[in-house]
Amino acid sequence: MTSHREIKKHLRKEALGRRDALDQFWRIEASLEMAETARDNISVEPGMIVSGFWPMRSEVDVRPMMFALREHGARLCLPAILDKHTIVFRELVRGAPLVDMGFGTVGPHEEAEVLDPDVMLVPLAAFDGRGHRIGYGAGYYDRAIARLHDAGKHPKLIGIAFDCQEVERVPDENHDVIIPEILTESGLRRFAPEL
Repeated sequence: MTSHREIKKHLRKEALGRRDALDQFWRIEASLEMAETARDNISVEPGMIVSGFWPMRSEVDVRPMMFALREHGARLCLPAILDKHTIVFRELVRGAPLVDMGFGTVGPHEEAEVLDPDVMLVPLAAFDGRGHRIGYGAGYYDRAIARLHDAGKHPKLIGIAFDCQEVERVPDENHDVIIPEILTESGLRRFAPEL
């Protein structure tokens, strides 16, 4: 019998293959359209903290989206990898230095303020129509979200992906974090909580 881990690995590989095959110029246009959708559909109040991510490989480029939310007064932060188990979110300030975080991504320098996001733009490899996601396999976001929940904080989670990353069904596991909203080039989809 195939394990959940093996199924997820297979689904991840297929979804990322489809994403990698997208035309790079189309991805740029789609990312810009998604920024407009985020600006019009994700409500942020001045001072709210929004975490994004620096795009790697063929990911949606969320930088225009983050900057659109900053126009509404959001403070921005990016994940910073502390070790092979932990990420924190450091404030992204215009003009401040960015440093290599590994995995082809960058983040704010260690002197940047560590913030707890109110809204998290969550990267993912694949997702299904129930809001279940497959990450990249390291579990950074699952642990970061669990840590925030343990501290009594419940940020709004919005998965960021292209439509081609949707799969029929992600295998359920106890540690999984359900993402109630996913933003793709087709718009912002909200998933009803499962009973």
